[in-house]
Amino acid sequence: MAAAMALFASQDALARHLADQAGVLSILTIRYWAFALFVTTYAAQAPGGLLRIVRSRRPVMQAGRGVLLAVQVLMMIEGFTRLGLVATHALFAAAPLLVVAMSGPLLGERVTPRRWLAILAGFGGVLLVLRPGGQAISADALLVLAAAVMFAFYALMTRLVAAHDRPETSLFYTAVAGAAALTLAAPFAWRPPPVADWGWMGLLCVISATGHLLYIRALAAAEASRLQPLAYLHLVFASAFGVVLFGEALALATVIGAAIVIAAGLAAMRPERR
Repeated sequence: MAAAMALFASQDALARHLADQAGVLSILTIRYWAFALFVTTYAAQAPGGLLRIVRSRRPVMQAGRGVLLAVQVLMMIEGFTRLGLVATHALFAAAPLLVVAMSGPLLGERVTPRRWLAILAGFGGVLLVLRPGGQAISADALLVLAAAVMFAFYALMTRLVAAHDRPETSLFYTAVAGAAALTLAAPFAWRPPPVADWGWMGLLCVISATGHLLYIRALAAAEASRLQPLAYLHLVFASAFGVVLFGEALALATVIGAAIVIAAGLAAMRPERR
């Protein structure tokens, strides 16, 4: 899980760089084509071949979560270009809290009153990042918050299908369903990166495939609520990239708000004492 977060932060930095030179939808579509090719090749060489990997007991949910993730990533890259890596991830830090909040009704996991209080405190931190009355409250900020909700659903759906399907099957549907959805939309806004940036594009594709494989294996091995504290490493790594590589500023309200969200998330996901 920790390694997946480091890779996700790296791909965010690469996507932000490429988005300055090309269309966001084009970048993501190319990345998913490579992702789908990698997964299909991997599945064909696995024991039992491609047919065994494709076989799923929850094919509709698998396809749905793949499309959901593709749309969520598209929204996040747009957030990077408009708000920057630091502000985008400070708001997106609410996603693990949403996973805990929804793990009760959707996964049957226990959400105690203490955890609900921590969740409410975390959303108070989100409001501090938003700074009511300031520039941060905008359609761009709402876009990122919507992406956080979508990612929480993706994480919970991944946990649900993990009880029935192999991790390789989940990875296959993540890649192929997302690539199919993006391919249908790409012709309407096609603007690929310049030739000089295709090396970065290739690196982005490799990092994306590896990160998602690690993430799916982690969710298959443990409860979503127990893994989520490590998801906050994504914020740490991405903020470091934003400051060092793109010269973004760390506003005091953003730092304090993100710290409150992380503290609340850790409190919400702390195991109950018997």
